[in-house]
Amino acid sequence: MSQQKSDFADDADIDESLDELASEETIEETVENLEANGFEVIVVNSADDALAELQSLIPAEASVMNGHSTTLEEIGFDEYLSDGDHGWESLPEEIWSIDDDAKRQAARRESQTADYFLGGINGISQTGELVAADRSGSRIGAYPFAASNVVIVSGVNKIVPTLEDALDRLETVAYPLENERAKEAYGVDSAIAKQLILRQELEEGRTTVVLIREHLGY
Repeated sequence: MSQQKSDFADDADIDESLDELASEETIEETVENLEANGFEVIVVNSADDALAELQSLIPAEASVMNGHSTTLEEIGFDEYLSDGDHGWESLPEEIWSIDDDAKRQAARRESQTADYFLGGINGISQTGELVAADRSGSRIGAYPFAASNVVIVSGVNKIVPTLEDALDRLETVAYPLENERAKEAYGVDSAIAKQLILRQELEEGRTTVVLIREHLGY
């Protein structure tokens, strides 16, 4: 079942000052600094535009894996990966068809080396850094090195002035919302157990950030 940010917003106490739509000036500065740090950046106007970009970005026959991302669900990517006519090798479909727990966990680890690994992010600083965290690490494990290509999809509401603000956003916006989702989806609290800061991408063309001029995800 697709989940939306609005499904959990009423139950989570968040710092709304760190979850506002960025101005065009702020977006332009953020793009400039992300690109200076080695990230490819694509800016689109809508969720539909973002999905179209992903469809054109990933070549046929590529192996594709996604970490959990409310943003990917909101733009329709998860449904498209599962049901769409894309010609990709959908690793989630293969993984969740495995009945044996140990074999499924091994396949999840192997999927970190997908040709294309897609996911979200919890904070983007105007100075060009990305911040994310997981309870298990199954999403952010692919980001630093394992996947051949990483595509991070984010609403511009995740842009904040500094790296410190991005870390604060993780604690005061992303975590409360994810905790409510985890309790509903898994029956357990979430945790900022494994945290990642991406300051630079040194491999040209490897990591692409798709920024959407909408209020999406957390």
